[in-house]
Amino acid sequence: MAIQRVLIVDDESLNLLIIENYLEQENLQLELFSDPLAAWARLQQADAHFDLVVLDRMMPALDGMEFLRRMKQEIRFADIPVIMQTAASAPEQVREGLEAGAYYYLTKPYAPEALISIVRAAVDAGRSRAELRHRAAHLEDAQRLLHCAEYQFSTLEHVATLVPVLAAFGPEPDRAAPGLSDLMVNAIEHGNLGITYQEKSLLRWEGDWEAEIRRRYRLPQFCDRVASVRVERDATTVVFTITDQGKGFDWQQYLDFDPARAFDPNGRGIAMARLTSFSSLTYQGAGNVVVARIDLTP
Repeated sequence: MAIQRVLIVDDESLNLLIIENYLEQENLQLELFSDPLAAWARLQQADAHFDLVVLDRMMPALDGMEFLRRMKQEIRFADIPVIMQTAASAPEQVREGLEAGAYYYLTKPYAPEALISIVRAAVDAGRSRAELRHRAAHLEDAQRLLHCAEYQFSTLEHVATLVPVLAAFGPEPDRAAPGLSDLMVNAIEHGNLGITYQEKSLLRWEGDWEAEIRRRYRLPQFCDRVASVRVERDATTVVFTITDQGKGFDWQQYLDFDPARAFDPNGRGIAMARLTSFSSLTYQGAGNVVVARIDLTP
């Protein structure tokens, strides 16, 4: 597995040293900057291909929020996961950071285990999305000839196979792919397998999430469950309908970013999908059916 490159920006040299020590056992190549302007210049260089940015919020010359906004305005940086780490933990500050595009938010001081877990999750998410975008790009032309299709899936491997195929139905596969992946994974873990939000948080912290999914699918009550995704395309819209065999969930609270969940390693997927991947996203009934729509006309 290739070494992942991480850009770390914090105007306090001691904080940089602490982060470097926390991550020294990880398979990462770190570049550390105390000057945010120098870090921004480095990010723009031709050989700067970073997989993750760890960013302090409050810095002179170029604060973390402005740094983050600049990243999200440039297409080549927009999908790089960003961990915002700061002492600014008021709910409105957390919400501002998440809505600006920070996928993770850590409040100083934090334990080494918290940073390591979040970094691992962010790097994994970024790697998966890059692979999905690459595969979707090769399928886009062929998928435009289809008008309707339905697939069944039950494993994370099925999701990885299907997402590029499904995303290619839309005009921007790289935008649709992450949202489809999040919704389909939710159908497996929360829907068919009954993994609760709290259970997933703990599994993410401990690194046992995928192992638990495989374990549950071997249990008699879950082994026959499947989810389905139906895609329909016409001249104006692409509609994805994802259905699982679970009991549903309280989906309303996950449609928007909630600062109370900002420090959890999960819980952002639905809000991110609704904000960045689709024109609209709605749940039906108890929450085991979700309909995601992409408008093809302005």
